[in-house]
Amino acid sequence: MTIRLIPCLAALLLAILGWAEPAAAQVPIGPGPSPVREGLEIGTSTSEIAITSDFRGADLTVFGALTNADELFLAIGQYDVVVTLEGPRDAATVRRKERVFGIWMNTQSVTFEQVPESYSMASTRPVEDIQGPTSLTRMGVGLDHLALSPIGYVGNALAVADFREAYRRLKLSSGLYQRDSAGVRFVSPSLFRATLRLPANVPDGVHVAHAYLFKSGELILQRELPLRVVKTGLEQTITDAAHQQPLAYGLVCVLVALVTGWGASVLFRKD
Repeated sequence: MTIRLIPCLAALLLAILGWAEPAAAQVPIGPGPSPVREGLEIGTSTSEIAITSDFRGADLTVFGALTNADELFLAIGQYDVVVTLEGPRDAATVRRKERVFGIWMNTQSVTFEQVPESYSMASTRPVEDIQGPTSLTRMGVGLDHLALSPIGYVGNALAVADFREAYRRLKLSSGLYQRDSAGVRFVSPSLFRATLRLPANVPDGVHVAHAYLFKSGELILQRELPLRVVKTGLEQTITDAAHQQPLAYGLVCVLVALVTGWGASVLFRKD
């Protein structure tokens, strides 16, 4: 009887091993392959711009490279790049003038908190064709999508929209805000360059260059680099005197005005 049970037990053991072996074969050994993601590297033609007495503006070139880019997406133009240059942030006040009793007076004003004093943007195509307005506003990319938040304003929301539009219009007319919908060009399948214009009245301080990489309309990467704009020579001396010695600076200005006026009266006096 025992001899007959041995083959049965052996068959049962083989059956158990046979069921366990496929289950063990399905367990992966080590981590699986990770998907390759794109990379973005950027650089600027200079890290510092000096404002001198004959400064008439300057051009800043931002260049970059895509790494691990999908060849098919490159071929069909599914990669877009947006490059911006933001100036130092500060509060900005917009005032509305109205005619009161025949005199133009400031009647209303709105102050926006921490907005860029200058803003230049270049892109491979119009940003509205790359992303929807809601996403652009959330990211703060584009002249029409910068965050303009009023400080302590209580009133009609439509009036705030008018002040926002007036602020953008004034900045565009002064050249401090600029945009170029075709300012980013791919010089090779994975290399691009963008040229941003800095006007003659560009504010000094630390500016930040941003590069945004979109793939099929989705933001996948962002890089940034600082850029210093500094005054040199006489301009820097005058600026330092105005901020560090305001009383002496004011007295010198009054003295210069008096001397200039007296000299003009002597030169053009009619005997």
